Amino acid sequence: MCARYSDWLVKEVNLKVECIMRLCQFVSCYTILCLGLFVGSAWAQSGPPPQLTGVFPPTIPRVLPSFDPTGVIETYNLDAPTVTANHPFFESLGTNGRACATCHEPRSAWGVSVASIQQRFARSRGTDPIFRPNDGATCPNDDVSTLEAKRKAYNLLLTKGLIRVSLPLPASRDFKITAISDPYRCTTLNSNPPVVSVYRRPLPATDMDFLLNCPASNPGCAPLAIMWDGREASLQSQATDATLGHAQASAPPTDAELAAIVAFETNIFDAQVVDFQAGYLAALGATGGPVALAQQEFYQGINDLLSAGFNPIIFTDYAAWEDLLSSGKLNRRQASVARGEMVFNTKTFTINGVNGLNLFASDPLGAVPIVGTCGTCHDSPNVGHHSKKLALDIGVPDASPPAIDISGLPLFTVTCTAASPLGAGYRFIVTDLGKAAISGKCEDVGKVKGPILRGLAARAPYFQNGSGATLLDVVNFYDLRFAIGFTDQEKADLVAFLQTL
Repeated sequence: MCARYSDWLVKEVNLKVECIMRLCQFVSCYTILCLGLFVGSAWAQSGPPPQLTGVFPPTIPRVLPSFDPTGVIETYNLDAPTVTANHPFFESLGTNGRACATCHEPRSAWGVSVASIQQRFARSRGTDPIFRPNDGATCPNDDVSTLEAKRKAYNLLLTKGLIRVSLPLPASRDFKITAISDPYRCTTLNSNPPVVSVYRRPLPATDMDFLLNCPASNPGCAPLAIMWDGREASLQSQATDATLGHAQASAPPTDAELAAIVAFETNIFDAQVVDFQAGYLAALGATGGPVALAQQEFYQGINDLLSAGFNPIIFTDYAAWEDLLSSGKLNRRQASVARGEMVFNTKTFTINGVNGLNLFASDPLGAVPIVGTCGTCHDSPNVGHHSKKLALDIGVPDASPPAIDISGLPLFTVTCTAASPLGAGYRFIVTDLGKAAISGKCEDVGKVKGPILRGLAARAPYFQNGSGATLLDVVNFYDLRFAIGFTDQEKADLVAFLQTL
């Protein structure tokens, strides 16, 4: 008994030392961040600086923690220290004051959250560079002459974190847009080419290494989908188009600027490291946080559902906690996180009618329901996106999705022509054309990539159209969409787990 007590005491002391070290590290980094914000405030009082591009410290160290609603999100920077001054990721390369960091903040897991956007609107009264009519407003010609006009023009950005994406439709396409319900009138079908306006969440500019690594058998493979609809071929092309479009630059970035942007994005890893209730997420043998994530093996197809050897046990960050569930050593929240990881990995349900997987006979599995788990579509180990290109429509952009909010979004009625394999007259009603706006194929309507599931607690809302305000909304959507039958406890545990990724 004394031996067991001694073992317990050693573990407790080690844990407290580890937590104190992390706390000291966090306090020092947070002090730097606060100093940067203070300097920014002083600049604002004496006249704005040349670039107000987001909230970040003057140097991105090896470890950069930031508070989020449920704990601490941490950036692990393999190329530290990164000085932000004169760095093209943080510097405005365009004409409107925007930089990559405008929409990719460390406090939002290198994305943006509605909470940070609303704070920036209140602080700047709508003058922060994220509020630019070309894509921050619902349409470029929106009235932004007064504060109230700005609130209306930037409504989708302020409430759902959405940026307008203007997409010219390909000349060769086997569908027509036969009806639009668009309160913003920002789609122009009479132009040549027709241009649709859709509204999407900016994807995080971190953990990008998990889009790039090729298997040994195919060392020259193309990256996985970078944007929701797969329209960019590389991080270089994405940075170029973002600079020309979002930042309204008159010239593309130089090769040196592109190299610096890509190097930064591929050397930072983000994950939750502290949960206010569960504590330090690498305690008691767990491997939460970005350091372990940066060491995670990945190559395209590493655990593909459609390939031999698929393993449905996707996340193992809290396997050690799972083993301790009956030991009494876990606090209540840690136990919930461990159970939530088990729900993600092992809860089975019928997956049916997913466009791109098993809706049509031409889909990879044919029009055949399958029994699967969350990992069926989120198969990359400890990362959670699909390890091969697989654009899917699980129902999020549909006209009547369960349990999520698409209010304020336009609705497009898309009708297939006779040239489509789906047949003339097949119809979709969606908030977003998805991959179809790039491919021109009716069968691609609504399809988007599955995003990386890290840093979730820092970057609400969720889904490409911001329709899931909370992680519970996301869980409820899946529960209703696939008739999973989650218990209230399973929902709470799954949310607790997702908040720690």
